Amino acid sequence: MGVIEAHPILTIILISVILTLISTLITKWLTDQEHLKELKERQKELQKELKNCKDVNLMKEIEAEILKITGMMMKSSFKPMLITIIPFLILFYWLKNVYNPLVGFWGWFGYYLAASIVSGMIFRKVFKLA
Repeated sequence: MGVIEAHPILTIILISVILTLISTLITKWLTDQEHLKELKERQKELQKELKNCKDVNLMKEIEAEILKITGMMMKSSFKPMLITIIPFLILFYWLKNVYNPLVGFWGWFGYYLAASIVSGMIFRKVFKLA
């Protein structure tokens, strides 16, 4: 009996943490973090302005700028996603085939998702991602 069969949940969590680390590092290397931080700050400022705004025309202008900033932020996230999506899809196919018989789909996927969210938050703080 291998490690996967003996400790399926631990290996799922470990795989999730490793994949999240790889994804975070690729994102850090392929995005301009300073520019993203500036965009997020500007977006926060605009949201505060929008909250206190009474003029309908000004509200439309602010909403248009927020939408433009959101689009720029999404565009910057596409490059890392394009690089990681094919290898990750292959890995997910493998994970499904290996872990479905052991813990069922929602079992392995739930542990993977939970570990990915937690480790992603930690890695984003550690590597100071925007």
